[in-house]
Amino acid sequence: MMFRGFYTAASGMITHQRRAEMLTNNLANANTPGFKAEQASLRSFPEMLLQHIGNVKTPGSNGRLSPFNKTVGTVNTGVYMQEAAPNFFQGDLKETGLSTDMALLDIRMPVNEETGMAGTVFFTVQTGAGELRYTRNGSFTIDGQGFLTTASGYYVLDAAGNRIQLGSERFNLHDNGLIEGENGETALLGIAFADNPFQLVKEGDGLFRTESGEPLASAYDREDVQFSLQQEYLEQSNVDPGRTMVDLLTAYRSFEANQKVLRAYDSTMDKAANEVGRVR
Repeated sequence: MMFRGFYTAASGMITHQRRAEMLTNNLANANTPGFKAEQASLRSFPEMLLQHIGNVKTPGSNGRLSPFNKTVGTVNTGVYMQEAAPNFFQGDLKETGLSTDMALLDIRMPVNEETGMAGTVFFTVQTGAGELRYTRNGSFTIDGQGFLTTASGYYVLDAAGNRIQLGSERFNLHDNGLIEGENGETALLGIAFADNPFQLVKEGDGLFRTESGEPLASAYDREDVQFSLQQEYLEQSNVDPGRTMVDLLTAYRSFEANQKVLRAYDSTMDKAANEVGRVR
């Protein structure tokens, strides 16, 4: 039982350390456009049923011993952080005045029957290696060749999966995703719809990818998906700094509480090994 207490306290320390790291990352990205705060899912290990097994002397002259077992009760074996899943609810929009900034606004998203959660839409971008990624961060720019890119240099794609070349920052974005350049060039922004965004794999720089590598469906192919685009606006992070700070302090306090329990166990074990049974 003593060693089980060690493991239980240690699992609590590890869990709250990981939760604190997640909350710290959320807080650090409170001003990152399009950032989706992560939420921890804590689970307890399966409980163990304890039984006392022994022998009892039965009445009689022969004094035979009969085995018996008696249920003592259940004991919890600790806790762990199962996963950290992004929260995809809409962030506030902030006006920037930059023509290359774009914000996606969810208007009506169908609800996934399995999860009970609404889907969401993303900008579609392409890495230098040609891989597809998805983001809510619409802080774009025009590179030296006139292509619309992210701050990391990934190409923004149109609805046909092609790179968007505008030539200058003087263009108009319609709320349906249509881009009209000053020289008459047009492009329809590639907006992807994720029916279950929790299946996406989160990467750095606010990017997501599909686990299978297959592209997401186009939002334009779904009549039940309604969204809007706003030029010269950015979607802000959905992190609540005040709530996150409170949760972070709670995680630290829980870590310290488990640390004190672990020290108490260590002190008790030290006395059991070095003092109990000593001949004086």
